[in-house]
Amino acid sequence: MGNEDREAVNPLERVKGAWQRLRQYASDVWVETKRVTRPGKQEVYGTTVMVILTTFLFGIYFAICDRTFGYAVKHLLDYLLHRS
Repeated sequence: MGNEDREAVNPLERVKGAWQRLRQYASDVWVETKRVTRPGKQEVYGTTVMVILTTFLFGIYFAICDRTFGYAVKHLLDYLLHRS
């Protein structure tokens, strides 16, 4: 579609086309929303427990990593500073 073709389109037709596209979009959203399934109480409970446990496990893991790297850096700096 060249510039001449775009200019030849009636502005009213462009608005009408935009309105039709908007209505089609809203209709598609409504259909997809109807297909959504909500999780049950048991599923929500299970995933919540898993998230909490995983958070604690990662917290413990990162605390161990932090202590280990802190210990290694401290000893490395002590070694380098007392060496001279």
